[in-house]
Amino acid sequence: MNNLENEIVSADPVLSSSGPYQTVRYNAMTHGILSKHAVLPHEDKNAFNELLTALQNEHQPAGMTEMHLVEELATILWRKRRVLLAEGASINRNLRQVASQTDSSIVPAAVPFDPGLKSSHLWVTDIICDSPEENQARLNEAELDLAATEKAAAILRKGGKTAYSRARNALIPESRDMWEDYVEDEEYPASAEGLAEFIRDKLRPLCLQMQKEALYYQEIKAQTLGEGLRPQQLEKLNRYEVHLDRKFERTLAMLLKLKDLRSPINPTP
Repeated sequence: MNNLENEIVSADPVLSSSGPYQTVRYNAMTHGILSKHAVLPHEDKNAFNELLTALQNEHQPAGMTEMHLVEELATILWRKRRVLLAEGASINRNLRQVASQTDSSIVPAAVPFDPGLKSSHLWVTDIICDSPEENQARLNEAELDLAATEKAAAILRKGGKTAYSRARNALIPESRDMWEDYVEDEEYPASAEGLAEFIRDKLRPLCLQMQKEALYYQEIKAQTLGEGLRPQQLEKLNRYEVHLDRKFERTLAMLLKLKDLRSPINPTP
């Protein structure tokens, strides 16, 4: 080693400690150039330091140039993390807009070849946020409601002096309350004929709709999530992520090439 090399090594405490090309670890906050600006005030500095430390342990940088490249890798991965956060925030906002609709086209779109599945009378969140067990309970209730409605309709078809009262009592309480509301609003007369018309035009279609919504629970959930993605809104984020991936590849290639150049040449046996 010549005098100039000795002066360079002596001036660098890292190099002089264990030889010019000895692997060393750098403290991110003390030696980092990029790390001081990579983490925004509201972000988790400890998480970034853990990422940087993991990359240091993996690549064992020797010298400030290699340390800079390792820091560059850390900042790229940190920025990719932001891309994922931004993507998730965008999807969540879209899902909220989509799922907060009532009388939505999502439900019939989920099963386009079932003509009996019309726009939902429920909030879509009531469908997609339930667990499978909760949805099964909804299906059971819908089937009980439909069975009671069919029984009431059969009583009315058979007729008799007490047909109206027996058919009314055959309905589940919720359907019976619904019928009373229509009668109070004078949309139907409180008679066997009025109840039969109400069942045919209002109650039975509603029961069938609720049954289908529960049966097509998975399809409706998938349709809602799919419409909430809106990939055209994520295009810029996707392009930026590709840019970061390429930058990561180039930086890693530079680091590996530099480490290869620093490696001692094995003597030929």
